[in-house]
Amino acid sequence: MTNDKSGVKETMAEPERPAGSTYYLVEARALPDVFLRVMEAKELIASGDCRSVNEAVQRVGISRSAYYKYRDAILPFYESSRGSVITLVLAIENLPGVLAAITAQIAAGGANVLTIHQGLPVHGLADVSVVIETEGLTMEVGQLLAALDRVTGVHSCRVLARMLPPEQLQGK
Repeated sequence: MTNDKSGVKETMAEPERPAGSTYYLVEARALPDVFLRVMEAKELIASGDCRSVNEAVQRVGISRSAYYKYRDAILPFYESSRGSVITLVLAIENLPGVLAAITAQIAAGGANVLTIHQGLPVHGLADVSVVIETEGLTMEVGQLLAALDRVTGVHSCRVLARMLPPEQLQGK
């Protein structure tokens, strides 16, 4: 559900935001340390480096209560992309099955592949852009990126761009 004129959509895991919520895009260095540590803990959990909230908060040096207080109030810019179209850019090894494994991982995450473009390999690596629709995502975008980074043959994966669907661009 769209909460405000920015077109930011909530993830399925987030609780309902109060009517009239306002969102800001703020540079990380302007945030209090606790927000940055909460983000660090969320990234440790999403990447699989920590298996529990307890383990993650101990590693970053915050309390569980601080984590739970702020976890839904802060998210990386790309996490506001659920329900939109995202362009991913990957550097992959020129090996059979790597692209198939990438598309399988995207499908497993509930996203829909719209287009794929693979450049010619240079020194054994090829650049691939994949445009996905995120409406059906069953995980956070960051978790999908971490899963794609773990695919054998993927050297890097990042979000290049995001576009809101047409119905969100038309006066909503």
